[in-house]
Amino acid sequence: MKKLFPLQHVMGYVFSLILSAVALLAVFGDLSYTWGLVILLVCAMVQMGVQLFLFMHISENRSRGTLYVNIAYAMFVALVTIFGTLFAMIWGYNLP
Repeated sequence: MKKLFPLQHVMGYVFSLILSAVALLAVFGDLSYTWGLVILLVCAMVQMGVQLFLFMHISENRSRGTLYVNIAYAMFVALVTIFGTLFAMIWGYNLP
């Protein structure tokens, strides 16, 4: 019976709820902007890891290396897109 109960998934779900509650408290709490943003970013990164490894079964696959390379490439593309957009729209890139 112990094999049939998905304890890791239930614990991941509970941990995601706790992280969401912490993020909600950071938004509605009396924190400075900097600390609120730091708490939100940390909660988001940890929750991303929980979702990725527990619910998407990344660590249960035989081709883990390929999956990690794909994730790293996707993060690289996302960061280039975000910072390229910021560079073009906010930081004032002007063509001559």
